[in-house]
Amino acid sequence: MATIIDGKAYAAKLRASVAAEVAELKTTHRIAPGLAVVLVGSDPASEIYVGNKGKACREAGMESFDYRLAATVTQAELIAKVEELNKDAKVHGILVQLPLPKHIDESAVINAIDPNKDVDGFHVINAGRLATGQDGLVPCTPLGCIMMLKDVLGGELAGKHAIVLGRSNIVGKPMAQLLLRENCTVTIAHSRTKNLAALSQSADIVIAAIGKPEFVQAEWIKNGAVVIDVGINRIMLTDGSKKLVGDVAFAEAAQRAKAITPVPGGVGPMTIACLLANTVKAYKMQIP
Repeated sequence: MATIIDGKAYAAKLRASVAAEVAELKTTHRIAPGLAVVLVGSDPASEIYVGNKGKACREAGMESFDYRLAATVTQAELIAKVEELNKDAKVHGILVQLPLPKHIDESAVINAIDPNKDVDGFHVINAGRLATGQDGLVPCTPLGCIMMLKDVLGGELAGKHAIVLGRSNIVGKPMAQLLLRENCTVTIAHSRTKNLAALSQSADIVIAAIGKPEFVQAEWIKNGAVVIDVGINRIMLTDGSKKLVGDVAFAEAAQRAKAITPVPGGVGPMTIACLLANTVKAYKMQIP
């Protein structure tokens, strides 16, 4: 039976470390790291997520700035708000909650953020920094995944075959780049990949971020592999209730894997913890 990777425990440790560093920075520089979150519209899930980010910031001793804009806001108005925050010395990190309404070009908004305040790590400059091995702000979910992997494997990632199921700019592509940095041999797979099960069976590390509930079956998992399940899917049970599951058939895969993240309680808590860490990093880039 696999070791269950406790994302809540990892996140708690990282958040405590961030809080200690924030206290020290406030003593030295007399100003707290500040994170501004911009939410467009009133999607209930996004509102909960934004609220959790604000709470986490305050618990770490940071300043939290919350901006709510109507779903009808124009792209120009949203970019103007981003540019205003770029100039605000109290704001060290900017996050525009995705997804945005269909009439707004997400890439244009993301790339309007000052790269040194882009705590989501989605700006094209930060993506380029990651791809070319330069220091920059890295997307939070892949960052949390690599932290947990390094701990589980004792830092020994070099030479291992890792497969990343999913090629999004948010998880798949940056995850692959981080694994390459650790000298893994990386396969990026997606919905059009042929012989997907066979490819997965050869991997020492499986990152599931394909967005399909329990898509990865137990027989896809090599005995002794480490499985990081990034998926968050809400499914309906036969009794009419709903349940959160990942992209991996957890119970069956846990019989073969060396270690595996659960859903919920695995990758999710690390995402917000890494957002706090990125905000501190952004702060130090602006106030050396």
